[in-house]
Amino acid sequence: MTQSETMFLPQETIRKKRDGRPLDRAEITQFIHGVVEGSVGEGQIAAFAMATLLKGMSIEECVSLTLAMRDSGEVLDWHDLPGPVVDKHSTGGVGDLVSLVLGPLVAACGGFVPMISGRGLSHTGGTLDKLESIPSYNVTPSPEVFRKVVRDCGLAIIGQTAALAPADKKIYAVRDITATVESIDLITASILSKKLAAGLRFLVMDVKFGNGAFMADEASAHILAKRLVEVANGAGMPTTALLTDMHQPLARSAGNALEVREAIEFLRGGKTDARLREVVFALSAQMLVVSGLAASPAEALSKLDAALASGRAAEVFAKMVHGLGGPADLLENPDRYLTKALIVREVKSLAGGFVSCMDTRELGLAVVALGGGRRRVEDIIDHSVGIEFQVSLGDKIEPGQTLAIIHAADSSRAEAAAKSIASHIHLESNPPQHAPTILETIELKCRAGVPPAIQ
Repeated sequence: MTQSETMFLPQETIRKKRDGRPLDRAEITQFIHGVVEGSVGEGQIAAFAMATLLKGMSIEECVSLTLAMRDSGEVLDWHDLPGPVVDKHSTGGVGDLVSLVLGPLVAACGGFVPMISGRGLSHTGGTLDKLESIPSYNVTPSPEVFRKVVRDCGLAIIGQTAALAPADKKIYAVRDITATVESIDLITASILSKKLAAGLRFLVMDVKFGNGAFMADEASAHILAKRLVEVANGAGMPTTALLTDMHQPLARSAGNALEVREAIEFLRGGKTDARLREVVFALSAQMLVVSGLAASPAEALSKLDAALASGRAAEVFAKMVHGLGGPADLLENPDRYLTKALIVREVKSLAGGFVSCMDTRELGLAVVALGGGRRRVEDIIDHSVGIEFQVSLGDKIEPGQTLAIIHAADSSRAEAAAKSIASHIHLESNPPQHAPTILETIELKCRAGVPPAIQ
C-alpha cells in the first residue's frame, strides 16, 4: 500500500525524495496542497526543497509538481478569445526591455498576450518597474480590466496576483533562505506553474547565459532550457526556448524610464540596437510559429516587419498603456510623461583599444546604486536614473570617446557610477572573438491541445 492510499504524511514524501525514490503524482499533489493549507510547515518545505536539489526529479515528477503548483490557486481561462494565447518569459538580464516591444508586435500579428511580469531582482531589471515609470499605469488592475485590455488590445502586461500559484510564493520564500534557489527542477516548476496558471496555451522561453545572467555558463543555461521545454510540453503547453547571450547589456539603456523611451523609439521605427532587434524578432517569430500564427520563421519575420513598419505594434502599445490607466498620447509625447534625471554626465575612455569585456552584472548593480533598482523590498525606485551605453563588445575605442552616459539624481551618485563604469568596461589591444547573440533554439514537438500522458 502506497502513501497515497493511506493517510498523507509529509515526512514520508520527504523521506522518499531524500532516498532518491520517485514520487507519484498523488504524493506531490498532496504535499503541495498541504503547503497551501498550512499542514506542511516551513521546515518540511525546506527539507523537501533540499532533497529535491540533491536528488533531482524525473520529467514526470517535475510535470506533476508544476501542475500541482498551478492548481494551488486560480487558473485563468481565455477560451473565449478569437486567437491563440501565447507569452514569453525571460530569465532576466541588464537592459532587457524585450517584453515592451515583443508583446505589441505579437499582438499586432493576431496573438493574445496576457503577460504577467515581475520586478527587478538584484542586478536585473523588472518589466513592472519599467512600466511604473509611466504615470498612472496600473500594474494591478481588477480581473475585469485585465480581461478587457487583453481582449481589446491583444496585450496587457501586469503583475502577479496572490490568487495565481500561491504555492510557488510559499515555496520560494523558503528556498530563498535555505540555499535551494539553484535547483533546476524547482526553478522549472516555479516559472511554468505561474505561466500555466495565467492560462497560456503556448510559451517561448528566453534563457540567458553570461556574466549578466542568472545562469553564468552556457552549459547550465542549456540544462535549464531543455528542462523547461520538456516539462512545459509534458504539461500540455507547447514551448520553445532560445539561449541568448548576456555578456553585455542587451539594449542601449538600463534604467526604467530610459528603457521605456528606447522601447517607444523601437516601436515608432527609430534607431534600434542591432542585438536588441535580433532577440526581439527571434523570440517573436518563435511565438508566432509555436502558436500557429505563422507556418515558418521566415513567414513570421515578414509579418513582424509589417506590424512594425505599419505602426500597428505601436498602436497596440499605446492602447494598452491607456487601457491600464496611462496617458493616451505617451508615444507622441514621451518627454511630457517620462521623468528625467537632474544630472546627466558622460563617462569618457582614458585609453584606446577594443572593448574586450563588459562586467554586465556590475553594470546592472551600478544602475541599482543610482536608485534604479531595489536593495531591499521596501526601497522606492527612482525611475529617471540609469545608464545609456555608447559602446558594445568588439567596438574600437579612441581615447576620450564616450563609453556611457549616466542619468543620476545627484553628483555623488553620478561620480560613483562613473567609477564603476570605467572599471567594468575593459579594453584590449586586439578585438575579441565574435560571439553569437542567439546560441541555440531548443524545441520539443508536442501537438497543441493534446493533454500529456501523465494527466
